[in-house]
Amino acid sequence: MNTEPSDTAAAVPMDAPAPALAANPMGAVPARAAWPLVLVGVVASAALLVAALAWQKLASIQEQLARQSMEAGSQATEARATARQAQELAMETAAKLAVTEARLSEVSLQRTQLEELMQSLSRSRDENLVVDIESALRLAQQQAQLTGSVEPLLAALKSADLRVSRAAQPRLTPLQRAIARDVTRIKATAQADTPALLVKLDELVLLADELPVANAAPATRLSEPLKRKPEEAVTTWWMRLGLQVADEMRGLVRVSRIEDPDSALLSSEQSYFLRENLKLKLLNARLGLLSRQIESVRTDLAGAAVAVGRFFDASSRKTQTASALLQQVRGQMKALELPRIDDTMAALATAAAGR
Repeated sequence: MNTEPSDTAAAVPMDAPAPALAANPMGAVPARAAWPLVLVGVVASAALLVAALAWQKLASIQEQLARQSMEAGSQATEARATARQAQELAMETAAKLAVTEARLSEVSLQRTQLEELMQSLSRSRDENLVVDIESALRLAQQQAQLTGSVEPLLAALKSADLRVSRAAQPRLTPLQRAIARDVTRIKATAQADTPALLVKLDELVLLADELPVANAAPATRLSEPLKRKPEEAVTTWWMRLGLQVADEMRGLVRVSRIEDPDSALLSSEQSYFLRENLKLKLLNARLGLLSRQIESVRTDLAGAAVAVGRFFDASSRKTQTASALLQQVRGQMKALELPRIDDTMAALATAAAGR
């Protein structure tokens, strides 16, 4: 065995400081070899610390998960309770909805019945309105015929238009338009002057007595009675007597042209009745004019015109005057016809039929 180390140790004085490795001469580790161990210890400590921290964090996570699980369970319980409440509410709502639908059906049925009743009342009101308007217009037509004035007819049409406007029914709009057309046509129609026609008829009645019959003899100058004057000679008196006799003889025979053979056969008595018949026709026409019997007036005037042209002398000035007056009266008779309200009556018939 090598003893040199021992000798070296013996040579060192006792009071000299020993080296660091001299305390453990057999098991001592060099300083360079101790650093890894320290590093391993530090790493191990860090690992333990990290593990402790991880364990603590894991415990916290577990605690949080447990708490969240408990909360989730509580929320699930509350959700199930809410679901049960929602189900109960849904069932209750369904029951209420069924009741509401039943009531709604009843209300809808009642509303339908009410609408039908209102429509029925409206139709009944409209029908009554149409009937009232038609009756008023017919009465106005009769008044217009009796009076010869269109004022009653215009007043009735204006009243009907006002009532239709107040009703405000769309189905009566055509009636309102028809009333407006009839009012415009009546206002534009010219009416005859009835008093003037009556005056002309009176003139014709007075003129009938002066009309010369077609077969009447011409008027002759009445000769003076033959009386002998004291200073007149006998020869002159006989000459005048002869001339007068000759005139009388020429008057016994008359040659004239008569268009109608019946006129030549009229006697004096028949001529009188002819004039009276003519005056009767003219008076009947006058009465018909006053009573607004237009067709009767036309018939009488036509008969009078035929009688004047057939039995009376057409070359006479009085006959010509009578013919002219008759022609004027007959011409003005067309204006005596009151305008008709056919559009309004047709619209009333359509409204009454419900179309």
